[in-house]
Amino acid sequence: ALKVAWAAANYIASKRLAPFLKELVPALERHGHLQLTEETRSQLISISPATIDRILKPLRSNGHGISTTKPGKLLKHQIPIRTFADWEEEPGFFEADLVAHCGWSMEGSFLYTLVLTDVATGWVECLALLHRSGAAVIHALDKARELIPFPILGIDTDNGSEFINADLIEYCEKKKITFTRGRAYKKNDQCYVEQKNGIVVRQIVGYDRFEGQHAYKQLTELYRAVRLYVNFYQPSMKLKKKCRISSKLKKTYYPAQTPFQRLKYTEHAKNKIIKKLDSINHALDPVRLLKQIQVLQDALWQHVILAKQTNPSNDAYTKSEYGLKFQPPICGLPKESSVEINNEDLIVPPGIRKRRQYRKTKKPRVKHWWRTRKDPFENVWDEVCKWLENNPERTATSMLLKLQKKCPGEYTNGQLRTLQRRVKAWRKKAIITYDDRLLKEDLMIESAHTVDLKAVTVDTLKKEEEPYFAI
Repeated sequence: ALKVAWAAANYIASKRLAPFLKELVPALERHGHLQLTEETRSQLISISPATIDRILKPLRSNGHGISTTKPGKLLKHQIPIRTFADWEEEPGFFEADLVAHCGWSMEGSFLYTLVLTDVATGWVECLALLHRSGAAVIHALDKARELIPFPILGIDTDNGSEFINADLIEYCEKKKITFTRGRAYKKNDQCYVEQKNGIVVRQIVGYDRFEGQHAYKQLTELYRAVRLYVNFYQPSMKLKKKCRISSKLKKTYYPAQTPFQRLKYTEHAKNKIIKKLDSINHALDPVRLLKQIQVLQDALWQHVILAKQTNPSNDAYTKSEYGLKFQPPICGLPKESSVEINNEDLIVPPGIRKRRQYRKTKKPRVKHWWRTRKDPFENVWDEVCKWLENNPERTATSMLLKLQKKCPGEYTNGQLRTLQRRVKAWRKKAIITYDDRLLKEDLMIESAHTVDLKAVTVDTLKKEEEPYFAI
């Protein structure tokens, strides 16, 4: 039961999982993924993080991207630096950042993700961008204002030119949004959103390169599913206080909660919104939602650009031109429209799980066919081939000893591995040549003995086998 709950929560840490089991276990039972007795249920809900780590230890087995932030120099004085006053008390104040899906190079055009993280509740919205510009950010903010269940009161960004521009300043003034920025070269000023860049975008999408309309549409469909899973089924811990004892810094955290739970219990939330979110939470099936995310991941990864020569209009994009769409009914009600899922299939082996998280596709290696140094056996190779033809089972060691006796001082023991590789290549070629010759001989024999069976008589057989009859 613990393994199923852990897999349904996307293999999160024990300190995040333990407090969330009170919400997760009833959801799994409600959708038929767990059937527990009262005793087992009480034990599972009251399990400690240390016990979770001990039980899951046999099942447990990250990369970095390229920074694309370029400072906007002209308008910094118009945008105040955030002072953190009152930002953690009321939902609606967001940290914003861009994540580049550039893969191996920053050249050319590629997709971005705008990540918005609410400081008070941890609510996360990820929106795909076709390109990096102030207009694209404003368009994404308009969309985010429709998706987020509470108003955006403020945004805090880094000093990138996609944020520090006159259009975004005017937009925030018009929508009555407080616009602040972090200090230059102080990455920890946006610590909340930087954390989500890693555990949401990089963990689910990876570090590959994506370009073009088709990849943009598929990434948008993936984020439609991700926003539900992260905000309703991914608990996170929040710092309560920290104090310095001698030379050590002691941190105390609140129990792990999902963004929905924090929003539900805050005094600023409206009852109408909470009722709507409660109904969504009750209808969602975390297992089916996670499975659909994995299917959408596979569809997105078909659009990976592996090398500079890849033409976006051809290879990668024709594989799924129309893309795969997120289907909310499969993740909730009615159940009949869903595909049955086996709980054993839900638990992914550590090796496969590691390849799916923080994915980074390696570029295809160029075959190394050229020599980097002179062949030491070039002058005597014909003679070595004759030795092998006369005795194919002869070892490279015996032949090297013979060459050392024949040419003193020219061949050393360190060249044994080189000779072994050459002999291995010769034998591989010799086997293929030998098999081809036998095949040709068999075909010739078969064609020579092809006769009309109706015309064959006992006399003709006796004539063909006359020597045997004579004996």
